[in-house]
Amino acid sequence: MPATQYISWFHDIGLVDRPKVGGKGGSLGELHSAGIDVPPGFVVRTEAFEWFIDALERRSPVRACVDGLAADELDGMAAVSRELRARIEDSPLPADLQQEIHDAYARLGGSGPPPAVAVRSSATTEDSADASFAGLQDTYLWVTQPDSLIGKIRSCWASLYSLESLSYRRRHGIAESTVAMAVVVQIMVDARTAGVMFTRSPVSGDRSVISIEGAWGLGSALVSGEVTPDHWVVAKITGEISARDISDKVIRHARSPAGGVEELAVEESMRREPCLSDEELQSLRAIGRQVERHYGRPQDIEWAIDRHTQRILLLQSRPETVWSNKDNQTAAARAADPLLHVMNVFGGRR
Repeated sequence: MPATQYISWFHDIGLVDRPKVGGKGGSLGELHSAGIDVPPGFVVRTEAFEWFIDALERRSPVRACVDGLAADELDGMAAVSRELRARIEDSPLPADLQQEIHDAYARLGGSGPPPAVAVRSSATTEDSADASFAGLQDTYLWVTQPDSLIGKIRSCWASLYSLESLSYRRRHGIAESTVAMAVVVQIMVDARTAGVMFTRSPVSGDRSVISIEGAWGLGSALVSGEVTPDHWVVAKITGEISARDISDKVIRHARSPAGGVEELAVEESMRREPCLSDEELQSLRAIGRQVERHYGRPQDIEWAIDRHTQRILLLQSRPETVWSNKDNQTAAARAADPLLHVMNVFGGRR
């Protein structure tokens, strides 16, 4: 595919391109290059966002409005958030950028009708090894028309200025000049089952196990907390399943005929049925090990199983941060004064 000014395809990018394609974009490209199944797609790079924001700033400030906020100034932050999001949502994209997006979307669909896609925010500051910005920006599912796609890309940009995102950046002292937003556009998975897995225990930090959670339908029901997922703990090396917790899965998220996602009741016969077979658990274990080996550290992985092909596809992999940060803090504390234990011994003899 020819190079464009604002578009990159997954097969051309990796983690080293995070400044231009954001955390999600870089991760999806990296997974593709590692031979992991991911839904095909492209990224609207940060150059498009920068051009758009610069055009807005020629009329009135954007970044300076945020940099001037105090971390505890919630009322002012909320007002700035409303103003900036409205400006972004209401401003048109330049014609050449719209054309590039329309062309890429058409290529993604091939010779068929416009494909259903997920439109996902991919901020440059998210999914790094020392912090996770997951959930602070927007994702839109089952987008099916070119004009709707343009609107959702603009909404993803606007979500960088949500109250939650602004508050996070101000609390952590992140300068606005270092923040930009790419947008991932990828083929939507019509998921029979979807969920997450951690390649170390999120409860104990045990690196010898993989923790897997899943529910019927799209993963949005699990992420939003609307359904309690099934849960398994699987030994990373032997594959032994040491824990099974099958929940009553009352609802699932599915494609709405009107576009987007709707909530449906799970059939009574399936509510307490496990959403994954043991064979699928072992396949996920193998994929989790492969991804962890590729990145060289524990991962937090989103996955889905296509209801038509039964293929397992990965939607995202990011560094696990909670236990990794604890490990780093412990190592730093030990290294801070390596002779302290010796001094304590001699001190006790006086």
